[in-house]
Amino acid sequence: MRWLCFGLAVAASGKAADVAPPPMGWNSWNWHGKPAINEGVVRETIDAMVATGLRDAGYRYVIVDGGWRATRLAPNGELMAHAVKFPGGMKALADYAHERGLKLGVYTVPGTNDCGGDPVGGYGHEEVQVREFAAWGLDFIKLDKCRFSEGWTEDKVHEVYAHWAELLRHADREMVFSISAYTYRDWYPGTARMARTTADIRARIHGGAVFDQGPTDTRGPLSVMAIADINDRAAKFAGNGYWNDPDMMVTGGQGLTPDEERAHFALWCVMTAPLMLGDDPRHLTPLERDILLNRECLAVDQDTTEQGRRVRATNGVEVWVKRLAGDRAAVLLLNRDAHAAKEAELQPADVPLKAPWRGRDLFRGEDLPAGAPVRATLPPHGAWFLLVTRG
Repeated sequence: MRWLCFGLAVAASGKAADVAPPPMGWNSWNWHGKPAINEGVVRETIDAMVATGLRDAGYRYVIVDGGWRATRLAPNGELMAHAVKFPGGMKALADYAHERGLKLGVYTVPGTNDCGGDPVGGYGHEEVQVREFAAWGLDFIKLDKCRFSEGWTEDKVHEVYAHWAELLRHADREMVFSISAYTYRDWYPGTARMARTTADIRARIHGGAVFDQGPTDTRGPLSVMAIADINDRAAKFAGNGYWNDPDMMVTGGQGLTPDEERAHFALWCVMTAPLMLGDDPRHLTPLERDILLNRECLAVDQDTTEQGRRVRATNGVEVWVKRLAGDRAAVLLLNRDAHAAKEAELQPADVPLKAPWRGRDLFRGEDLPAGAPVRATLPPHGAWFLLVTRG
């Protein structure tokens, strides 16, 4: 990247509210899918998250997605762990996580059947299953809108998720409620801590991640930028403890280039997304470690002032901005062109702060010289992530 000149007229941001930030952690789905997940893999992942520094950087939730359950319910509607893949059961796994300073969560479904058709849904058994989750010591419940024998209607979706929210709110244990129902709905804030706004992201289990696949439908699996485009439409609804969820990340050997991995991570940070890793923490590359453990980027994500959003798109170059607490802003300059480098310039109207200001390159951890507009050459699918501060 080539630095040209710097400086900006910038305006005041408000102070972040004292609310819970988006959760950070790891989810098994993008890397392992349903068949490959088992108790040993989860225990090894827990150990790896401690050893690699992911836990200490804030990645605290370990979410076991599809594949942990038996294919039927117990007589009273209880969920059962898969006897072969999870012989120790989920309470023992939660204890293992807690002993190492981490939290455990599971994926389940609110209808009559899971996405594969097994009759293990929570419909009609919600009270039993919530009590079970609390007794196991779980900390996070991801509720995925899979199959319902009578067919889902929007009224039924609202009714079922609201019922789960009420039960979890009064459970004997605090558990993060994560809605996975593939599109934004106006009742999500106040119902869940986080909720999916999009279909699934393309990941290793789909044959590899894709950064930008161009025009597509919204059924998925989707590219990183298709996900970002959709999630951006709901930006104004995030905050006050509710966060839009653009799905797990696809860093770490899933098909993205180094520039694309940095841009992807910075996008999720500027969008105040729940940072759920979809990789294999047992085998972090040096590049991925540098990206995921960048404390300054993580601080942008965890700032609860707002969800950042795209403020300008010109000739394939986009500008994304998030107001931060303390008269600061995070700015992402992004080149969506897959083949050509592009000149990107930050304009005074892009950032709502007043001069004088100081700038910092968050990827490099370097302060920028003071001056006027910021300009750089971005490689194909490359990005520049900045912190702009008054003073």
